[in-house]
Amino acid sequence: MRTIITLLSFFFTLHLAAQPWEFIKERDGIKIYTRKEKGSPLKSFKGVMEIHTTMEMVASVVGNVKNFDWWDDAIRKIDVLEYVENVYSKYYLIYDVPWPLMDRDLCVEARVTIDSVTGTKVILARPLPDVIPEEENIIRIKNYWQKWTIEPLKEGMVRLTLEGFVDPGGIVPAWLYNMVITDTPLNLMGEVKKRVEIPRR
Repeated sequence: MRTIITLLSFFFTLHLAAQPWEFIKERDGIKIYTRKEKGSPLKSFKGVMEIHTTMEMVASVVGNVKNFDWWDDAIRKIDVLEYVENVYSKYYLIYDVPWPLMDRDLCVEARVTIDSVTGTKVILARPLPDVIPEEENIIRIKNYWQKWTIEPLKEGMVRLTLEGFVDPGGIVPAWLYNMVITDTPLNLMGEVKKRVEIPRR
């Protein structure tokens, strides 16, 4: 089973590498990129930063679905369905969307792979269908992926990369979505940085 997951992650990474990223901006040491998602008018995002910390400290925050208070203020509910540390997690969440738009929900399975040679850790999240029944007044997010890559560097540094895409469904103008997606990696990675960065002496 682990071999199949590793192969899927490998081919998924090849697909991502085939699409060029466009540098958008840098803030607080976080570099932001976007690109058009194949078959969609919407864009995917990528954030990259290098911070002085440890792999253990990053892992205690990123990928730990039981430690989710920093994820997003718009999340009004999250249920952890399954969690095995450094293996996988399954969870269901509801986003509180301002009126007149409808709330969104999402059921996710996140798989973890760790390179035994380099120590690089990858957390790949995809939608988990047919687990939680859809509600009439909530729009189910079905087209989604997110990938965290945690890579150890020299001299106590760690490179953290966040890539992702989400089609919110319903009536959300593509231009509005594409205008605000850079906030997602900036906010998420900024919160991680606040929690794990070790000040240099």
